[in-house]
Amino acid sequence: MKAKETYLKGKSVFTISLIVIGITILTVYLSGINYNRTITSNLYLSLGIIGICLFIFMTYGLYKGVGLVDNFPKYKDFKSGDIISSSGELPGMPSVDIGEGIGGILLSIILWIAMTIFFVIVLIMLEAIFWFSLFVILTMLYWVFFRALKLVFSKVNETKGNIGTSMIYTLG
Repeated sequence: MKAKETYLKGKSVFTISLIVIGITILTVYLSGINYNRTITSNLYLSLGIIGICLFIFMTYGLYKGVGLVDNFPKYKDFKSGDIISSSGELPGMPSVDIGEGIGGILLSIILWIAMTIFFVIVLIMLEAIFWFSLFVILTMLYWVFFRALKLVFSKVNETKGNIGTSMIYTLG
């Protein structure tokens, strides 16, 4: 009778990894409140904690013979093209030269309101660009992370049940 092989879903592994990174950042921040550590020492501490967690996870996975299944949704419906060149050019800003007096004050107030509305719209667009960029970065990070773990867990047949070989492959 063949033993049932354990599979981890790529989406859950990635989610847990993001949670571990968040908890690590929080731990380093909270432990650094009482100590005056530099940014580089905080970085080394964070990377050390994340590295140890990843080492333990991969060693355990190789020792137990865990497989990895990609269940992340596919994002192939996007159409490629040059969005920036199809959007056109920005129009030149007109120069307004109004004299002093009540007309100048009223025009200044109207232009002030118009520029405020313009800046609010620009900030909303920048926020949308920021969230889209964050989405793309997380998708790329998932792909790299998943491919790396898939490559590591491809050695399961050689390392299953052997902790020394599992640790060597994990260190490699």
